[in-house]
Amino acid sequence: MDAVPGSVGTSASFSLRLGQTIFSSASLLFMSLGVEFYTYTAFCYLVTIMGLTIPWSFTLAIVDGYSVLVKCPVREPGILLIIVLGDWVLSTLTLAAACSTASVVDLLLHSDGSFCPPKFCSRYQISAAMAFLSWFLSMASSLFNLWLLPSL
Repeated sequence: MDAVPGSVGTSASFSLRLGQTIFSSASLLFMSLGVEFYTYTAFCYLVTIMGLTIPWSFTLAIVDGYSVLVKCPVREPGILLIIVLGDWVLSTLTLAAACSTASVVDLLLHSDGSFCPPKFCSRYQISAAMAFLSWFLSMASSLFNLWLLPSL
């Protein structure tokens, strides 16, 4: 059976996982640059979810890199099921965190008072954008692996 591009053990999957790690790290970095992120629950939620996404994506990037180098892709149904479920859970949580962060930033920017200095709000907006990009790559990885799962 041919490997589905983007499924675990392919170079496309390695690229997707590396992108997830980079975007999640960038989101966490931009959120953490503003020392006042802890005052809003949505921002704390984003930091927590990015803190979970980074090791998950980095670990799977290492697995993908090893599989590409050894030319032995992972095709165990149980392992693929765990990866698909982990991706689904983390992508759902990442989407929720990105949406809540974006909505809180929008609320802070359009409120009558100055609740958010422009310097911090722009960082929060960039953090939310990076979280959306991480979610997109995570969902793509999940769908590619789900596509491969029934054929095993």
